[in-house]
Order: sequence, then structure tokens, then C-alpha cells
Amino acid sequence: MSLLLLFIALPAAHAAAALSGTPLDDGYRDMYNLRFNDAHVKFQQWMNHHPDDPMGPVSDAAAFLFGEFERLHVIDVELFANQDRFDSRNRLTPDPNVRKSFEDRLNQASNLADAVLKRNPRDARALYVKTLVSGMRSDYALMIDKKDLAALNYSKEASAYSKQVLAADPHMYDAYLASGVENYMLSLKFAPLRWLLNLTGAQTSREEGIRLLKLTAGEGYYLAPFARMMLAVAALRENRPQEARAILIDLKKEFPLNALYDRELARIH
Repeated sequence: MSLLLLFIALPAAHAAAALSGTPLDDGYRDMYNLRFNDAHVKFQQWMNHHPDDPMGPVSDAAAFLFGEFERLHVIDVELFANQDRFDSRNRLTPDPNVRKSFEDRLNQASNLADAVLKRNPRDARALYVKTLVSGMRSDYALMIDKKDLAALNYSKEASAYSKQVLAADPHMYDAYLASGVENYMLSLKFAPLRWLLNLTGAQTSREEGIRLLKLTAGEGYYLAPFARMMLAVAALRENRPQEARAILIDLKKEFPLNALYDRELARIH
């Protein structure tokens, strides 16, 4: 999981199922509406009734992460659409209490997933949680701590877990995001650096990234709204502002309480 995705104009990008039906689903809907306190309540409710399910704490960790991103104004479409601005971004000052809560939930989720994997090493849900844990650590390292090497290592770890998820269940489409992002993000690097990254086992194929991101955008579930907003970033990168605007308008209809979409729409001409 990361913030630089390639825009692919597909009708299928709107085909993902709506988030509804369980407290877990409702928590994600609250999170995408920037109602982070409500999301924490829903995720805690899920954890109370499903104490052995690692999806509860990893989802709560996501609410801490995206709440901190919103507080620090990390998710800025124009920042991500401009490589020079992105490379010169400032290191931010995180809330230490939020960082601790975030790490505590990630550790809880990882430990629960490990317990499941001891019983069944091919449990797709537990492997997916491990993917999310590494992916969110990559996001935190990249966007808040500005530790690019640590972010790369976590990203590679997430990609490796995602491959195990998909070997166990190829229809868990959210898991395609990790490898898709790794390929696309690293394809933006200069050719000599891409060659060195390939030697380390990193994936740097833009075409493969596009293929995997199509699957996530069109068939994902929990990550689909996040991915769709990030797709607007790449639309701007490719100088297609009206496509970015159309994505944000659709997201605003689905998540009307998310003021981020209003802010970004006001900046697109």
C-alpha cells in the first residue's frame, strides 16, 4: 500500500462492492469519511466480538495512520503529482501517542496473524494482514518519518506477503495493490537506480504495475476507495485534470463527509 498509483480510466474502477454489512465494513466507511473516532469505535466493536481476528487491530491501525495523515495534511494530490515537490517534502512531527497506538495495533495484528499462520501457513486472511502491516509501516516511514530506505524495505516485505496471499486466494483483490504499487513506484526511478533495485529483488515493471493496479481498482474492497483517490494523483501526473476531477466527484458522492475531496476539487482547474 502507498500513495503513488497510476491512473487507469476504467469503468471497472467503480465496480467494487460498497462497504456495508458489518462493523468492520462500517469502520472503513467512517474512515473514508474522515470520521476517525467513529471508525475506532466500530473496529473496537469488531475486536470485542472477534478477538482472534487480526483484521480488527490492523484496521484500527489504519484509522490511526490515516487520522495522522489528515492531521498533518499528508494526502495532498498536488504534492504527489509533482515529483520535485514530493522529493523535497519536509519531515513531519508526528503525535507520539498516535504513533504508539498505531504500533501497538500493528504488533497486535501481526501476533494474531502469526498465531493463525502457525495453524495454517496458507491462511489468506492472515497473510493479507501481514501485507497490510508491512504496507502501513512503509507508508509511515515514507510520508511521516521520510525514511525512504526503510519504506522501500517494508514495501518489498509487503509485496512478498501479497504474493503468498494471492497464491492462497487469487480472488483477494486488495492484495494485488502491494505488488502493483512496488512496480509502479520504482518504475519512476532513474534507469541506473532501477537496475540496482532489480538486483535486490525489487520489482520495477511499469506494465506489470499497471496490470495489478487495474485489478485492485476494479475488484478491490477495503482498499478500493483509497486506491481510487490515489488514482486521481496519477491522472494529474499524466496531465489529465478532468479525469482526476471525475474520480474525486464520484468519491465525494460516496463519502460526502470527506472534506479532502472538496479541497482537492477546488485546486483542479
